[in-house]
Amino acid sequence: VQLQASGGGLVQSGGSLRLSCAASGNIFSIDAMNWHRQAPGKQRELVAAISSGGSTHYADSVKGRFTISRDKAKNTVYLQMNRLKPEDTAVYYCNADRITLGGTLRLVLYDHWGRGTLVTVSS
Repeated sequence: VQLQASGGGLVQSGGSLRLSCAASGNIFSIDAMNWHRQAPGKQRELVAAISSGGSTHYADSVKGRFTISRDKAKNTVYLQMNRLKPEDTAVYYCNADRITLGGTLRLVLYDHWGRGTLVTVSS
């Protein structure tokens, strides 16, 4: 199972970007999916989370500017980022709290991460 993030890039302050993270493989179900970010010299932080039922949570620093959503049929989570600021510059990572695999065994992967995508916001 792979989580592939995309959509990063260079944008001016005040601009918008939409990140996507698609899970691929023999997947039966995915619980919560999350976006984290890590800025240079800083610790990784949780940006937004969405449960399998659609409940959302945001870091205070992005509330009102970022929106997380998911398409369960496509096993994909999105992060719409508006009114971007230079301090939003970071590598953005998606992860899934728990992935249940298809097949008879229904194996479970916990805390599964994808590779990041770089977001750079210029002032």
